[in-house]
Amino acid sequence: MTKVLILSDSHGLTEEVTAIKNRHRLEYMIHCGDSELEMDAPELQGFFKVGGNTDMDTRFPNEQRVQIENLTFFVVHGHLHQVKAGLAPLSYRAEEEGAKVACYGHTHVAGVEKVGNQLCINPGSIRQPRSRPEKTYAIIEWDNSNQVDVTFYTTDGEPVEDLHYRGTL
Repeated sequence: MTKVLILSDSHGLTEEVTAIKNRHRLEYMIHCGDSELEMDAPELQGFFKVGGNTDMDTRFPNEQRVQIENLTFFVVHGHLHQVKAGLAPLSYRAEEEGAKVACYGHTHVAGVEKVGNQLCINPGSIRQPRSRPEKTYAIIEWDNSNQVDVTFYTTDGEPVEDLHYRGTL
């Protein structure tokens, strides 16, 4: 079973990012931007990462195509893909990149939505959540089938059951 930790919108938090990394100790990790840290900050070591609208370090890429095992991810912050207006531009861009999973942030709203052929995942924010009180991040896991599970967690590591997603790609 392959697992990927997905964070976004940590807005300067360092201890919390480190605690989440240490809690799960996963080989694969994604940060969808607005870390407000430097590209080479120790807290971001090991993450595939992109820049968000509040990140000042210009070394962050705007987007990344990431191959993890048998699954292709498209990672962005979302501000350049108008995610507050809808997910179609993100889904189209992910399709152009051959990705089945699109990870994004920016809205601070945790959730999973299937759009076209893509599974779009927003892990929420571990600093300033919107639409829910919980500060969240996500873990996606899958095996060699098309079955995926996305579990959302609070910063304390407690699962947020009503956000859980199980489906196929």
